[in-house]
Amino acid sequence: MRHRYRHLDPRLLQALLDGLNLQRVFNQLLLASGGDPQQAMEWMRYLQEQGYLPESLDLDAFFDSLEDQQVMARDTDGAFQLTGIGERRIRRSAFEEIFSSLDRGSSGYHPIRASGDGVEKLPETRPYRFGDELHHIDMGRSLHNSLKRNFGTLQLTEDDLEVHETEHLTTCATIVAIDISHSMILYGEDRITPAKKVALALTELIQTKYPKDHLGVILFGDRAEPIFLSELPYIEAGPYHTNTREALQLARQLLARQKQPNKQIFLITDGKPSAITEGDRIYKNPFGLDMKIVNLTLEEADLCRRQKIVVTTFMIATDPTLKSFVEKLTQINRGRAFFASPDNLGEFILADYIRNRRKRVR
Repeated sequence: MRHRYRHLDPRLLQALLDGLNLQRVFNQLLLASGGDPQQAMEWMRYLQEQGYLPESLDLDAFFDSLEDQQVMARDTDGAFQLTGIGERRIRRSAFEEIFSSLDRGSSGYHPIRASGDGVEKLPETRPYRFGDELHHIDMGRSLHNSLKRNFGTLQLTEDDLEVHETEHLTTCATIVAIDISHSMILYGEDRITPAKKVALALTELIQTKYPKDHLGVILFGDRAEPIFLSELPYIEAGPYHTNTREALQLARQLLARQKQPNKQIFLITDGKPSAITEGDRIYKNPFGLDMKIVNLTLEEADLCRRQKIVVTTFMIATDPTLKSFVEKLTQINRGRAFFASPDNLGEFILADYIRNRRKRVR
């Protein structure tokens, strides 16, 4: 049984509709519908009926163009399904939406444990020091310094040389663990769509800019399970409890198989841990913070720390009791915690991911 949540953020929709960017509107509706083009098309027709889209707009022509571009195709029953091209467009749209709004002044810088082989030149320069790589010399600024010092005569000395600042690019293995429990769609707020939008944007970022990195995705409700990246547009929340412990446990096991020196877990959740796995059964307690569940979850966070896996928790909730639990988990793991709203979740995560890969080399 599929569990649909049909709330659409009116502010986001209005922003998209103001520019009449139909492709972005369609992509947003696709995410909210769990990757169902048929449902997204019905919603677009509804928006036109309600006056959000001009009556003169030919939606049939727009839908035909999506089919011509192979964004969607009909299955054997005649219903529309997303194609690989459509899935890539959703990833790209999510990345562009989040990356374009990143707050580059936000906090969250932290040290990294290991650097990779890649080196990236920065536009900033500094005076040359013995041992600097010669191919990092900025010849333009170096020649300018010589001419300025010698009143137009070119007599280049070591004191004139300037080199580009550089950054080592780290290699990372990242697991994004997304809470799909019932609380992610409770109280009139859609939290699952921003969560999967973040994972889609991370996928696009890694595949285009950091191809040596590894990204895996885990969904966790009563149980935790890995999914293929191609399944991301279709994930939905369901009538589940929150088995945070098994999510951390599975993520730790998956990261153990990766060779990247830096390993991290992005935990996206809005609820307290309310379930653990005991053999073949699931122990559940949705009422308050069950200390049996809490303690075993904290033990798993400590095991992640022992294996040098940083857990960054993105809590989409403000409950004081939950905040206390997250702070304790963060303290035990020596990780990081952000209390974000669904509106800025993507900005937090992409900024944190990019910063975690860089180390200034002087």
